[in-house]
Amino acid sequence: MNIYIFVSLIAFSLSITCGFVFIPRILNFCKNRNLYDIPDSRKVHKRAIPRLGGVSFLPSMLAATIVALLVWSYAYNGKKIQISPWTIFFAVGLAVIYTTGLIDDIFGVKAKKKFIIQIFVSCLLPISWLFINNLYGFMGIYQLPFWVGVPLTVFILVFIMNAINLIDGIDGLSASLSFIALGGFFYCFFVEEMWVYSILIAGLMGVLVPFLYYNIFGKQEKNRKIFMGDSGSLTLGYILGVLLVKFCMDNPNVMAYRKGSIFLSVTLLIIPIFDVCRMIIVRMLHGYGIFHPDKNHIHHKFMRAGLTQHQALIAIIAFAIAFIILNTVLFNWLNSTVIILIDIVIFTLFNLLVLNRFIKRNNKQPFQED
Repeated sequence: MNIYIFVSLIAFSLSITCGFVFIPRILNFCKNRNLYDIPDSRKVHKRAIPRLGGVSFLPSMLAATIVALLVWSYAYNGKKIQISPWTIFFAVGLAVIYTTGLIDDIFGVKAKKKFIIQIFVSCLLPISWLFINNLYGFMGIYQLPFWVGVPLTVFILVFIMNAINLIDGIDGLSASLSFIALGGFFYCFFVEEMWVYSILIAGLMGVLVPFLYYNIFGKQEKNRKIFMGDSGSLTLGYILGVLLVKFCMDNPNVMAYRKGSIFLSVTLLIIPIFDVCRMIIVRMLHGYGIFHPDKNHIHHKFMRAGLTQHQALIAIIAFAIAFIILNTVLFNWLNSTVIILIDIVIFTLFNLLVLNRFIKRNNKQPFQED
């Protein structure tokens, strides 16, 4: 057990180091090439900020993971690391979505094309026979046939990619929520003795530390502030989606049956998931299409209620952690369906009775379409 903790720490530490090496160079590159995220009516920031921070995510994660795996192999006298067919499909999908995000950050990619690419990379998992085949009793459903599990898997992956992308509206939010979710998945895979996944997750968590430093505390006037862009949010979303599917697939040859798989995975991503669902409902109620842009995400609402960016960040992180603690405690007494219904009620009442009330006191409209 100690060797796996040590190797995971190597991956985490090395990824942090890579991030602190790569990000300043990315900032200088953006400045020289004039690659900035220009503020508009829907964005919170008021100044042009470099937007290629997510470029550092994949190289840092891969470098850290490879070195950590080599250390692990050396510790076990050259033990070979096996690569399954689904790992190859995952790598292809990751490369495609990362490249798509990078091209979008630099040149721009139309939303329709990006959506098609998201569907394509999501289909790679079922092709490699990795899909959600069990809901473990959620809503009374257990085993899922292939023809149901495959479209559900594709939908979930596309949904999570967009959820992580859409929650990326204020400094540190998307990266912080992803860090929390990755920490949860790290624990889940570590307990299941899925060491390679734990090391991979540790490698991705590491690079988020320097990114958060530059994203939250970096000074724009000193060219030390950066956004992750789509190259970062899409990469994070895809990896989180893949980890969810991998953890939730019922495969006795890999992991023992875990009745809380779906429930735990949703809990770790509950704020991005609930916020997107709420946005879709609100837009439909106001007669807009579900893709209609607005400033009504949860971080916008916290700021309209009177909080600063950093205060809103802390509040939303605390909200996410509170849900994780609550659900973990309730799981010992209630089934997952009832707990998720309780979560929905809490999230809805908090928005309607707390946030909206403070927004009205602050003389702001609860729903903004600009």
